[in-house]
Amino acid sequence: MIKLLICDDHAVVRSGLAMLLDGKHGIQVVGEASEGDEAIALTKELSPDVVLMDLSMPHGKDGMTATSELKKLSPDTAVLILTMHDDEEYLFRAIGIGASGYILKNAPHDELVSAIQCVASGDAYLYPTATKKLMNDYMDRIRNGGDGASPYDTLSDREKEILGWLAKGYTNKEIAANLYISVKTVETHKSHLMDKLGLKSRPDLVKFAMKKGLLQFE
Repeated sequence: MIKLLICDDHAVVRSGLAMLLDGKHGIQVVGEASEGDEAIALTKELSPDVVLMDLSMPHGKDGMTATSELKKLSPDTAVLILTMHDDEEYLFRAIGIGASGYILKNAPHDELVSAIQCVASGDAYLYPTATKKLMNDYMDRIRNGGDGASPYDTLSDREKEILGWLAKGYTNKEIAANLYISVKTVETHKSHLMDKLGLKSRPDLVKFAMKKGLLQFE
């Protein structure tokens, strides 16, 4: 059985998901959490295989922060984001901090079950539109990239290191603390990264890092 922990701030949503999933399709709902800190505590206690994580939880720790902390605590636990946010920035940030999958709340029941089974087996899952966005973006870059050296090859070792930290969802302040440099230095490196790679935002950095194999689904 796949041990599943559900985290959502709406009790009706949690109970509805539990009724749909518990004891069916090889899934056992082992717990429910209303916010991020509770999800982290229950993960320690129950050792679920998959945490079904909402992003927008106004009371307590939000899903993005909880996912980041949970993956550090329990790397083998797969986090499947279940959200209403059909937004590229949310998607790539979630991937960057270690989420194994991302699915929308309006997805059919069968798709949700498949996504849970997929991430539980160690694979990654993205809802179909997201996959299409990734492929379109990749093909655009292939068509426009041409020949010659990759822009990545022009980066210094420190810039590559900063890129990895940024893509995994760490803030400038957290990167500075981990690398024992100033926040201003991190910001300077980030600016250089954007210029050298021709990128304009953190989601763009995450996508670039994914293509270079700098990010792996847990």
